Amino acid sequence: QLQASGGGLVQAGGSLRVSCAASGRTFSSYAVGWFRQAPGKEREFVAAIIWSGGSAYYADSVKGRFTISRDNAKNRAYLQMNSLKPEDTAVYYCAADPSYGGRGKDEYGYWGQGTLVTVSS
Repeated sequence: QLQASGGGLVQAGGSLRVSCAASGRTFSSYAVGWFRQAPGKEREFVAAIIWSGGSAYYADSVKGRFTISRDNAKNRAYLQMNSLKPEDTAVYYCAADPSYGGRGKDEYGYWGQGTLVTVSS
């Protein structure tokens, strides 16, 4: 089970960190992905990290601004978001899967509820 938290209202240019808490003893062997969905739009890939944390990849729209990380000892994953823009406003979802993980929604079998991030201009 996954639970995302940490969303809120932030001004453009600001920073926010959202967290994903996982229950269960197998989290450390799962890839974790972050996705987001803005009103009226499809859910889109943001970032993903493999089970060990040794490799991560990002959507072009967030590369250089967002950083995904994980702490397997705490069963948590994080998405640090810097230099936020109004177009980053969305509900952010974390997802996990025992596979390598990828950029597609269908590649993740486990999803948490979302946390809303609102960036004001």
